[in-house]
Amino acid sequence: MRWTKSLALTAALLLAAPAFSADKPDIGLPTVKPEKMGFSSERLKALDTAMDALVDKGRLPGILTIVARHGKVVAVNVYGAKDTEAKAPLTADTIFRMYSQTKPVTAVAMTILFEEGKWKLDDPVTKFVPEFKNLKVFKGLDDKGQPILEPVSRSATMRELMTHTAGFAYGLVTDNPVDKAYFESGLLGSKNLDAMLGEATTLPLANQPGARWKYSIAVDIQGAIVERLSGQSLPDFMQSRIFGPLGMKDTGFYVPDDKKPRQAALYAVNPKSRAIVPAEGFMVLDVSKPPTMAMGGGGLVSTAHDYLRFAQMLANGGALDGVRILSPAGVKMMESNHLSDAVMAQKPMGPGMGFGFDGSVVMDPAAAGTLAGKGTYSWGGAAGTWFWVDPENDVVFLGMIQVLGWYGMGDVNLEHLSQTLVYSALVDPKK
Repeated sequence: MRWTKSLALTAALLLAAPAFSADKPDIGLPTVKPEKMGFSSERLKALDTAMDALVDKGRLPGILTIVARHGKVVAVNVYGAKDTEAKAPLTADTIFRMYSQTKPVTAVAMTILFEEGKWKLDDPVTKFVPEFKNLKVFKGLDDKGQPILEPVSRSATMRELMTHTAGFAYGLVTDNPVDKAYFESGLLGSKNLDAMLGEATTLPLANQPGARWKYSIAVDIQGAIVERLSGQSLPDFMQSRIFGPLGMKDTGFYVPDDKKPRQAALYAVNPKSRAIVPAEGFMVLDVSKPPTMAMGGGGLVSTAHDYLRFAQMLANGGALDGVRILSPAGVKMMESNHLSDAVMAQKPMGPGMGFGFDGSVVMDPAAAGTLAGKGTYSWGGAAGTWFWVDPENDVVFLGMIQVLGWYGMGDVNLEHLSQTLVYSALVDPKK
């Protein structure tokens, strides 16, 4: 296996060599040389060079990437700082805020319950959240600037809830009346999931169920449904059914005191100067203590070790190290496109892309402009983490950064860049 760890922060951090072999930490899976898994070591260096350059140029504080194939890690790169002010280097066991990369974990929780017969794809959401029976739908503004509302035509289905096509909004942006109403309601700061559902009943849907794809609170609603169907809190369900069985020892909805020294500082992009600055504002989740409302759409913290094991479980068809979380059929269902033909015609995820349970799916690699295989399932988080699972090539990739809004930098798409460089290094895919 190729293992790289370089630090380019200040003169004080320019101490690490391009590679090291001492005291390699446990990263969750066995490690092998790239050539054993069909990769070229020389070509994989281009991935590190490209990622590390973003730190060297001050574009990122730090970055961590892992490439695995057939359940074996072939490359790890840990570069830069977890805290630039403290001059603390990023390490393989650094704890990151995962934000929306929580969503695939909630999808697995929901799929576990699906396999237990607790819900069906075409069930109405109101079967589990009867509070949603009398929702209203935004139709526009009248001549006085007041919202025009109409009754919802039908309950959204569970399939629509799992794919952001149920009509809900999010409130993460305020460039339209519905999202502005969500933001101003403080819904994401509700005291618990039941209160969040109650607040959602007072807000209009952005459109009738099934009409279009819109990023939304759907996955937080899923978290509430997990609690109602299982009789456990969302954190307890995930711990007992996912984290504990998979050995995800540092994953949860907060960082305990004894682990805080390993937590990555959080940064953001200054919208005017484009500089990386300490993050502040409502997007900075308090992960110092257990939350009163565990957010299935964005509340987890995790490490490379833990999330790699989660992703590899998916790549293995639902099992890892003799522990089965889902059936292969359940994983396939989760990673299949579930958007209707009408929504697919709108190309919400871009050409060649569909959407499964809480994550995007490559339907046509050529149309999508990617070297990743058909069926590749992926998602990322607001602070810049990203991952994918490619069943066709049996490749798993994980990337971790800690900058809110970094996707808005515009000139670098980390997922596209990393996919291109990873698959350019896969020179013997038949191995």
